[in-house]
Amino acid sequence: MTKFILVSGGVVSGIGKGIIASSTGLLLKTAGLKVTAIKIDPYMNIDAGTMRPTEHGEVYVLNDGGEVDLDLGNYERYLDVTLSRDNNITTGKIYREVIERERRGEYLGKTVQIVPHVTNAIQDWIDRVSKIPVDNSGKEPDLCIIELGGTVGDIESAPFIEAMRQFQFRVGHDNFALVHVSLVPDMHGEQKTKPTQTTVHALRGLGLLPDVIACRLLGPNPLEKATKEKISMFCHVAFEQVVGVHDVTSVYHVPLLLQAQGIVEYLGKRLNLLALQIPEEMISKGSSLGMKWKSMIKGQERLFDQVKIVLVGKYTEFKDSYMSVIKALEHSAFRVKRELVIQWVESSDLEPPTQVSDPAKYHDAWRSIVGAGGILVPGGFGQRGTEGMILAIKWAREQKVPFLGICLGFQLAVVEWARNVLGVQDATSAEFESDAAQPFIVFMPEISRTHMGGTMRLGLRPTVFQPNANIADLETSPPESPSTPVANGAAKGYPGMNGIHPSTSTWSKARQLYGNAGKVWERHRHRYEVNPAEVPRLEASGLTFVGKDERGERMQILELRNHPFFVGLQPHPEFCSRPLNPSPPFLGFIATACGASVLEEQLEEQLKSFKPPHPEDVMIGEEALRARTRERPIRSDGVMTVRTSPEPE
Repeated sequence: MTKFILVSGGVVSGIGKGIIASSTGLLLKTAGLKVTAIKIDPYMNIDAGTMRPTEHGEVYVLNDGGEVDLDLGNYERYLDVTLSRDNNITTGKIYREVIERERRGEYLGKTVQIVPHVTNAIQDWIDRVSKIPVDNSGKEPDLCIIELGGTVGDIESAPFIEAMRQFQFRVGHDNFALVHVSLVPDMHGEQKTKPTQTTVHALRGLGLLPDVIACRLLGPNPLEKATKEKISMFCHVAFEQVVGVHDVTSVYHVPLLLQAQGIVEYLGKRLNLLALQIPEEMISKGSSLGMKWKSMIKGQERLFDQVKIVLVGKYTEFKDSYMSVIKALEHSAFRVKRELVIQWVESSDLEPPTQVSDPAKYHDAWRSIVGAGGILVPGGFGQRGTEGMILAIKWAREQKVPFLGICLGFQLAVVEWARNVLGVQDATSAEFESDAAQPFIVFMPEISRTHMGGTMRLGLRPTVFQPNANIADLETSPPESPSTPVANGAAKGYPGMNGIHPSTSTWSKARQLYGNAGKVWERHRHRYEVNPAEVPRLEASGLTFVGKDERGERMQILELRNHPFFVGLQPHPEFCSRPLNPSPPFLGFIATACGASVLEEQLEEQLKSFKPPHPEDVMIGEEALRARTRERPIRSDGVMTVRTSPEPE
């Protein structure tokens, strides 16, 4: 029987339920358990795909193309699992399912109500998804972490609270525990418990009793013993059931903070985890994971050298818009043993109009660019700020500053090259000018032009490294020209070599970072692509597309040969980065920003030890993946056959 831990929140939202849920799951995984996670978002949207990033944070993309809440990124990173779109429950999804069942007549003429029909649908969904394997073991998880978004008392979360009240009886007392996260404000040096008392009282009134109260303190001071005793007394829990979570130097310390307060031992007793009879192999793996995590944290505490990265983005006023990018940079900085310093530059501040309207902001932005150890241009949608991004890319290319472009950053690197190397001054993207005379970036032909939700190229897709990334002697090199695409990663005449000729090596740093693999898999989220008609003259002028799709029609990785590190990717590699297994492009970018010797060291290490973060059964061809992610071309009559979603500017 799967065990369940519900993580709810009170007083205010956004105080770290996701990190506490992920940290609890990690600790139980180090005990040898197989752990999965579900996030409940009470909003009416079907998914997060159409949400503005400055309102709700980044849209996190899963292997199956699900566009979900950023907390699922925390789960995947901490637990090293692969989740699906069904691991994110929204009010919109539940209501859609209930209404569709009613339309099919499955309720047999009954009046469809919140209780029991909506609450039963929520419970059935959780019960079903909690049994889906999420790791390489292929086995049903032992434990499922459920995070309930928002705060207790919200009108929109009421059906989910009631569903969880019923669910605790469905699965039984020994299989259900509740961790309630509450704010303990510090007012003039005194830790106040009244907000926590009030929210626990409200929770108990709704039929849920907390087993652990996680007290969130917004500051460096830990929870005081007297405060803990008071919460224990007035919230009807034992002293050991109250834990404090104060601000620490890194969120990766939170698992150790919880562990030190005995949360694993308490949950072990509360859920009777010893009865699960965990195999020795899993206990050994869990112990190894715990030691690696502690080693990573200890190494992070002894960092003296810094690596300074400038992130040029469109949504920099809300840092959660780039959550996965930040985490991928952090993971890579851990690997090279550097303290990460991110300087945020709003891309529009680099543009000439800002020099007139706000000279101080303009000069501050350019001062950051000029002093950058590396320049990163992440994804985004819409035209605003793109001219500033192009100027930053031009600086990185001409001044030999390490550069990494993701999605929109990749596309704008192509536009910058077209304008300043090919001399096509009006080169642009069809996203910005639909009737552009020189569109180097075009709308993908199979994507709907009328539906916003669910119409992008989404989810895990393969990229095949091309022969133009190889170094081979003339007598033994394959017969293809440098720009000839290679299908499925196998060079013609040399089957089974995964695109690598027996006597060749590669100049491509991107390919070396992926362990010299012929084919790699990353997650996509885009509706525009490099114009295939312009590829020949782009490559002839020196812009090399080292990675393409299996048909060789879509450009997916670009790289400049005579540059310390100038790499752009159409996919989003940040979504597959892990603390103990950093994303290869981000690792190369950070390493180059640290120095050429650091890059060489990491290239050698990647060639020996790189391991893809994906389960083996998903590293398959694009057609099979498209079927899994429900991506379909639109019909000739213009009607699309599936849902997907874009991100508003």
